[in-house]
Amino acid sequence: MSILIDKNTKLIVQGITGRDGGFHTSKMKEYGTNVVGGTSPGKGGEFVDDIPVFNTVRDAVNETGANTSVIFVPAPFAKDAMMEAADAGIKLIVCITEGVPTLDVVEAHSFIKSKGASLIGPNCPGLMSPGKSLVGIMPSLVFKEGNTGVISRSGTLTYELVYNLTEKGIGQSTAVGVGGDPVVGLYYIELLEMFEKDPETDSIVLIGEIGGDAEEQAAEYIKNHVTKPVVAFIAGQQAPPGKQMGHAGAIISSGTGSAAEKIAAFEAVGVPVAKEPKEIPQLLLNRF
Repeated sequence: MSILIDKNTKLIVQGITGRDGGFHTSKMKEYGTNVVGGTSPGKGGEFVDDIPVFNTVRDAVNETGANTSVIFVPAPFAKDAMMEAADAGIKLIVCITEGVPTLDVVEAHSFIKSKGASLIGPNCPGLMSPGKSLVGIMPSLVFKEGNTGVISRSGTLTYELVYNLTEKGIGQSTAVGVGGDPVVGLYYIELLEMFEKDPETDSIVLIGEIGGDAEEQAAEYIKNHVTKPVVAFIAGQQAPPGKQMGHAGAIISSGTGSAAEKIAAFEAVGVPVAKEPKEIPQLLLNRF
């Protein structure tokens, strides 16, 4: 099994006629994702890589039965795109767009939850269930079908980690890039719960970074609710306080959010923390 996406996922691409949307649509389709349509206002009736384009998400859902969307529209329009998808009945919304204003995300996320839907992102690489479905921009060649769940705040670190896992013969059930902004959709605790309940996920790798206290909350959740082996890596261990590092949410402020605090929280609940991503496969094998 996997979480969130599988062979039954019916995907639409919001912004399919744009450069990035069109490029990654072809990559997702090539991998085997069931891309049933796309949207671009005013371009309904056109086709991209033999995939029909609709003017609105509601039109796409009515015609195709889509249940998932991935968003490649520019940041000023991302809030409306996320809310349009939820209003049309899409249940999983994956926003790849970076630079979305935080207050826009707060408003969109609240609306999405009110519709009973879920959000991944924004400013994320999406997610991948190897051998089943790719929704987003992850490089499919580094993935291998298997039983380790991956949750990460960093896109490129996800790819590096997965490459190292695959090289050691450790396949993945689903890898989720949650995004590095201060406010995003599904996060560690929700995803840890999903992986804990997934019968074909036998272990979990968590990639965190400086900023906020989500990793500390995840450690407490693991202590009380997760029975499967978990290993972690925290990026930004050399970051000075008060300096933003890479992601908008990666900043140590008010005496909280440091790598040392996050590492200590994980180690206190028995989760080993790698010093470098390449150490993770062996740490994982040591847990069995």
